[in-house]
Amino acid sequence: MEDSEKSISVIEYEGNDPIILLEKELRRLPDIQAVRVVAGYDGEPSEVHIVAAPNKAPKQLVRDIQSVAIASFGFDIDRRRISIVQIDAPETEFLFDREFRPRIMSITSEATGLRSTVKVALEHEETQALGFAEGSVASAARHRLIAQATLDALRQLEPLAESLDVDAAQVVRIGGTDVAVTTVIFVIPPEEQIVSGSAIVRQGNEADAIARAVLDSTNRRLHMLVNKRG
Repeated sequence: MEDSEKSISVIEYEGNDPIILLEKELRRLPDIQAVRVVAGYDGEPSEVHIVAAPNKAPKQLVRDIQSVAIASFGFDIDRRRISIVQIDAPETEFLFDREFRPRIMSITSEATGLRSTVKVALEHEETQALGFAEGSVASAARHRLIAQATLDALRQLEPLAESLDVDAAQVVRIGGTDVAVTTVIFVIPPEEQIVSGSAIVRQGNEADAIARAVLDSTNRRLHMLVNKRG
């Protein structure tokens, strides 16, 4: 086969999600035991939930959180959006202890003739996984292949993700913003449930947004299943 018939491209992506990185940075603060940052419609933090030891005044914790957010990531978080619960460590072990929130490392696409192979690399804690999906080079199939490759990587990180399958994946225009929307089927016999996820398309980066939308639709549900199993 001629080399001209084969092309490899790297789909632009943001491997370091600022929301996940902010959570990791906040966990490094003294006395903070658990963190959950919720992203708003614009991709910036809309809520920050903290579980901390009762060693420091809540107002000081809030100032510490605001300082880290603005200095490291440029997020100016209103103090009213920061929720703090202070309890002793033994009582908080069940909170977020089996949190499952992988991050995107890379997304690549390889086309050979009329076939396309998409690879999505995910990372959770110290474990990495590379997911694959193959299909038509047709532009209409591109988003679905990215979603399928993301799920394939997810299954390698967490066996419970075997219960998942892609229903649909597309980018839609809402107002003046492009938004990736995915629907994923959870098969939990004897029932099937469809859940949706979405992500803002940043800087025209549709591939990254599709993968983030898949993670958005699965993270919370998988987190509950992981905790239930544990």
